[in-house]
This record gives sequence, structure tokens and C-alpha cells, in this order.
Amino acid sequence: MDKRQLLEQHAKTIRCHTLDTIAHLGVGHIGGSLSIVDILTVLYYDQMHVDPKNPKMPNRDRFVLSKGHGGPAVYATLALKGYFPMALLETLNQSNTNLPSHTDMNKTVGVDMTTGSLGQGFSAAVGMALAAQLDHAPFKVYAIIGDGESQEGQIWEAAMFAGNRKLDHIIAFTDYNKMQIDGEVKDINDVSPLDKKWEAFNWHVQVIDGHDVMAIIDAIENAKATPGKPSMIICNTIKGKGADFCEGDPGSHNMPVTKEMASKAKERLV
Repeated sequence: MDKRQLLEQHAKTIRCHTLDTIAHLGVGHIGGSLSIVDILTVLYYDQMHVDPKNPKMPNRDRFVLSKGHGGPAVYATLALKGYFPMALLETLNQSNTNLPSHTDMNKTVGVDMTTGSLGQGFSAAVGMALAAQLDHAPFKVYAIIGDGESQEGQIWEAAMFAGNRKLDHIIAFTDYNKMQIDGEVKDINDVSPLDKKWEAFNWHVQVIDGHDVMAIIDAIENAKATPGKPSMIICNTIKGKGADFCEGDPGSHNMPVTKEMASKAKERLV
């Protein structure tokens, strides 16, 4: 099995567990969780310097899911990597859970920043990158933002600061699935052309297929090889990728998911 096949298998496994996690609760943010799975797969299985046995390792790479509602995919990834027992996935968003609907660094081992208020996680990621620059630290900060989230002014304040300070410690991804909670991004408050906007803020910009694991790897390596600029990788993705009952559906932002729906989707996915 070559690298592509291995990573694609990891991505399928993460998708299956994400489906099961949300189906166990019966409702959840399925669309925006599944659209980022391939990015998470590459980060945690190929690119990031992390250690599940030492989750607070000082020079570990950091990951911030600014679109915090994609938490179920992150939880599935962290559990599969060994940060916490797989059984905890069945406690998603339940009373006294350590796996809330949106990621929380005070509750979940392996989560580097509490997020959910759109735009704020990205500012925190930029702050981490600034700290790394000031300390001459070796780690990278990886962040995922949403395209709907990119309508937030705070995103662009952080972008302007990072570009001005030449924060090459940060490599960010836009989950460009073209949909948000109320419909299609272009119909609500269009953010295109995203590449030109990020370039104008002095970021190194690449546009790729966000479901092609090798393209994601190549983009990250290109970002690492570009000193003096923060990097934005705009990932063209499909909301609900891999789940036939919601793939490409704007209504999949947060929706009921039964165990039967998840089971049938997994059969077709695998």
C-alpha cells in the first residue's frame, strides 16, 4: 500500500467514526465535519509533529479548528491517534461530556484551543504563530477556517496582522465547501475571489482539491518552503463528503443522523 492509499484508508476510517459519533447522539454538524477529514488525515498522519502520549509537548505543532463546529471529525481523529479511548466518542455533546459540540481545550485532550465563536479561533492561531516567532520556536501552527466564517471581520484583522508580521509559522486552510448554515455562501455574502483577497493581505496562497491527500501534502510542503509569509491553502471541498445522504447539501450544517443512515453511508463509503 503506497502513501496515498494508506492516507485515503485513514480518511475513510475517520469518516466512519465521525458518522457513528454523530449518529449515536442522533444529530450534529455532519456536513462541515466530513468536508475537513482529508485535511485532518494529512495533518495527523503525515505532517504534524505531535505525540498522543505527551499531548502538551512544548515544541509540538499546534492545530486550531477555528470553525469549531467541525469538532466531531477532530474527535474521531484524536481518538484514532490514541489521545483518549475510542469509547468516549459515544459521549459527544452529552451531559458532563469531554467532547462538546464545539472544541474545548479545557475538556478534550489534544485540543489546543477552544473555538466556536467564528473568527476567534483564527486570531488565537495567529497569536500562537507570533509567540513561536518571538521565541524562535520550531513548531508550526495549523488552522482550519470556514468559508462562511470568512465573512467575519475578525478573520481579516488577523490576516492583516499575520501578513504584516511575516508570520511564516502559520499554515492555514480554508474549508471552501461553498455552503454555510443558511445556504450557499455566494447567495449570502460572497467571499470570492478568496485567493486574491489573501494575496492582498500578503499571504502565500495556494488553491487545491481539498479531498486529494497528496495535493494537500504538496501544498503544505510548498508552504514550509516559503519563508517570510504566512500561508493560506484554499481547499475546494464538498460539504458532507463521503456521506451520500447529505453530500453537497446545504442542509447538512447541523441535521438529524440516525444509526441506520450512518450504517448505510459507511457501507457505500467503504
